[in-house]
This record gives sequence, C-alpha cells and structure tokens, in this order.
Amino acid sequence: MTLRTQRHAALGQNLPLLKELLRGIEKEGLRVDHEGRLAMTPHPAGLGSALTNPTITTDYSEALLELITATHTSTEGLMNELEKIHRFVASELQQEVLWNQSMPAWLPAEPEIPIAWYGTSNSGMLKHVYRRGLAERYGKSMQCIAGVHYNFSLPSAFWELPGFNGEHAKDRQSGGYMALIRNFTRYSWLLMYLFGASPAVSKDFLRGMPHSLESLDNDTFYLPWATSLRMSDLGYQNKAQSDLQLCYNDLSTFLGRMVKAVTTPWPAYEAIGTHRDGEWIQLNTNILQIENEYYSTIRPKRATCRGERPSAALAQRGVQYVEVRCLDIDPYSPFGISAHTSRFMDAFLLFCATEDSPLFPSNGFCSESHNNFRLTVKEGRREGVRLMRNGASIPLTDWAQELLEQLEPYVTLLDQSQDIQAHAAALQTQREKVANSGLTPSARLLHDLHESGQSFHTFTLNQSRRHHATLIEQGLEPELLEHFRAQARKSVQEQADLEQGDTVSFESYVEAYHRLPVTSGLTQGTC
Repeated sequence: MTLRTQRHAALGQNLPLLKELLRGIEKEGLRVDHEGRLAMTPHPAGLGSALTNPTITTDYSEALLELITATHTSTEGLMNELEKIHRFVASELQQEVLWNQSMPAWLPAEPEIPIAWYGTSNSGMLKHVYRRGLAERYGKSMQCIAGVHYNFSLPSAFWELPGFNGEHAKDRQSGGYMALIRNFTRYSWLLMYLFGASPAVSKDFLRGMPHSLESLDNDTFYLPWATSLRMSDLGYQNKAQSDLQLCYNDLSTFLGRMVKAVTTPWPAYEAIGTHRDGEWIQLNTNILQIENEYYSTIRPKRATCRGERPSAALAQRGVQYVEVRCLDIDPYSPFGISAHTSRFMDAFLLFCATEDSPLFPSNGFCSESHNNFRLTVKEGRREGVRLMRNGASIPLTDWAQELLEQLEPYVTLLDQSQDIQAHAAALQTQREKVANSGLTPSARLLHDLHESGQSFHTFTLNQSRRHHATLIEQGLEPELLEHFRAQARKSVQEQADLEQGDTVSFESYVEAYHRLPVTSGLTQGTC
C-alpha cells in the first residue's frame, strides 16, 4: 500500500477530522471615487484604525482596503462573515465604492499614490516605512494590484494519521504542510485556469512600460488567452527577488534562505539608503526588508506573538497553516470570491496535503512548475496549449481533467463528512470550465467587454457600482451594525494607547526590531 493510499484510507475512517478544517479569507479592494479614480481620501473614520482593527485594515495604499474574516469550520460561516464585512464597509463609504477587480482603477501619478498610514506609534510607523520601502523598490502602481488570500489549516490530528513521517508532532505537521506546498506548486496552474479573472488592464496602468499586450480599445490592453495578468510578470521586474529561490523541501532550508534574504544587503538598495532628507524611506537595505516582502503564490504561516519575527515563530513552533495568495478577485461576486471557489479550494488543498509529494531537485526550485504557471496565466485558454509534466509535454486540458478526477475522492469525503453535495457541485462547475474555456471568469470578462462595447475601466466601474448598490440595499441588522461600530471605536482607542505608551524613539525601535531573533534551533536542511 502506497503512502498516499494509506493516508486516504485512514482519512476515510476518520471523517470527523474534516469537520475541523479551518479556512479564512483576506480580501483586498481599492476604494475609488464616482469616476473610478483611486480615492485620495484618508482611511474612513467609521472603519476604525487600520493598525488595530482585526477585521478591516489597509494593505499597501491608504485606499487599498483589506477585509479579514476569522477562521471558520464551514464555508457557509466563512462566506456569511465576508458578506457582512462587505455590507458594513459599503455603508461607511461616502461617495466611494470598492473596485471589484484585481487590476487597478485609474491611478494618479506615482508620487501622488497615498501610502497607507497607521498613526505615529512605533509599530504603526514600522508598517508605514516598510511600505515606503516597497515604493522605492518596486514602484507604487504595482502595489495597488489586489487579490484574495485564502488561509487553510488541517487539524493537528490529521498529521497523526498513518503515512505521515516525523518523530515529533511538530515535525510531522511542518513536514506535511511543506509537502502540501510542493504539490500546490506543481498544480497551482490549474487554479489560474479555473479562477484567473484579470485578462485585461487599463492602458493607464502601464504608463509607457514595455509589454506584449494587445489593444482592445482606446483604454484597454489585454491578452486574448490570458487568465491572470495579475500573476504574470507584467510590470514586475526586480532582480533581487528574481534571484531568490526559496526551497520547499523542508522547513529548515526554507527558513535558512529566508533568513539570508532578510539579513543580506543588496547593492541597489544600499545605493538608495534608509533615509532621504532626514526621513526614513526603507527599513534596511537587505534583499528583503522583512519576511512578508517575499512575493509567492503560497506561504507557510504561524501566528506570531507581539515582538516576534514570523520566521522565528515558524522555527520554534512549526507551520500552523498555509496562505494561498494567487487568487484573483472574482468580479462577478460582490465579495470577490464565491462559495463554489471556497469549497473547491478546500478539496484541492486537502488533495495537495494527502497525495505523494516528491522533493524538488537539489536546489529546491522546480523550473517546470514555474514555467507551467507562467504559461497558464498568459495563454491558459489557448486551444492546444501544452504544459510539461515530468519532462513530457501534455495538453493542459488533459492534465486538468486528470487532476479533477484525482480530486473527486476528496470531494466525496468532504461531502460525506458534512452530509451535503455542495463540494460535488463545485467540482462539476470546474469540469465544465475545462470542457469549455468560455465559462472561465477570464473568458467571461473578455466576452462581456466585447458585448458591452465598454472599456475595462468603464465595465468594472459599473459592475462595482452594482455590487455596492446590492450591499447597501441588503444593509445590516442593528445589532450587527453596532458590533462593527464598537469594534471600530475600540480599535481607535487601542491605537491611541499604543501611541501614548511608546517610550523609545522610532530609530531605537527599528534597531531593536532588527535585533529580534530571526530563527533559532534550525537543523540542517535537505537542499
């Protein structure tokens, strides 16, 4: 009996474990004005403090909202909370709406794009200066691209099932999540085909940068077979990160390379320096300022304590969950993601965790998977497009059909554990997309642009307005409205307390932050 068969059989005998799966969502979205231009207003006061509100914060820009759910044991609970957060945000926006697309709205000139502000506390300034560094390194426009992050974890008892290796529970769990990440890396091109929803972009976004896009109209560039320009190399050129290849063969090697990246200076960043005209412009001159600067489609994660670096938390307590970062905003959902997508993601990630996951080559980088992903985001719907699997060429649709067949047993287990058929329905929806690429969100968007005769910008603005109107019409129950408002008020007070409680200068705070242990107790990795 193979390890995969052993694991699957054990899972079938322990169905209650599947009721303990946890999933959560972090959904980004730009605030825009009535013309679809990036909002230049401060973070709405009614939403509380972007620094301390656990539900509503900002990402890169002051206008880039990030809506965060708690973790849930059911898709219904997850989507219900995400909907309520959206309804509250819509009620607090004045003459603005959320841009329901991954590729940005009309942006002002680069210097005018407002960087997120978190107040004057040392922790708030750390977040703000980090974002100043992102502007110096990558430009502001790219940081306005938005997406949906899907957080997923399995119960600790899952890793105790037969077939998972490791002497200690922490090692079995961390090793299992790293194996999940390797399989995700192999197969994530499928997610781009099924859920990619950004095949077009406003010409305003490119601003003279070189590209190979075609012109759809006077305001729109696109690629005819693209699934996700957001996840392509469009506009993203950074030598430091392109040379950084983290290894997912084991946690120790992954963290070792991450530590090197956050502690090793990069000549181009040294030339910029950390200050300009007496003000901080980046936290340091290393390849990465902090761990979160590394752009990846999936990350191993662990909740951190106050004053703890993410890599130190992973090294000491192991992987707790994974964060999937490659999902585009679904423009056809008012919440940016559908319940079907969530259920499919659960089955896909359970499959990645349970199936055999061979180690990558000695350097830990799988160029074949990387190239498959890049091809799918740019040409995934082209008839006859072929990927590489173990050195052999295979039609994308053939491989996609095979993977969906392999997912079916996991879909069945998830439905059996909850006595529903919803995961089977989600799988059938994806099968239909593989059989007919015109049903994919990227194809639907291009079709709707052609049919409406509208530019990407106008179409997205009108769609965002409709979603906004729907959210406003639904409203919120008085008790729930007060819950969100109380949470906002509490967050404002918490930020004020932080600002009043600081006893050291920001320079001393940054110096102390850089002295924090990055990792400890690492063992020798495999690559």
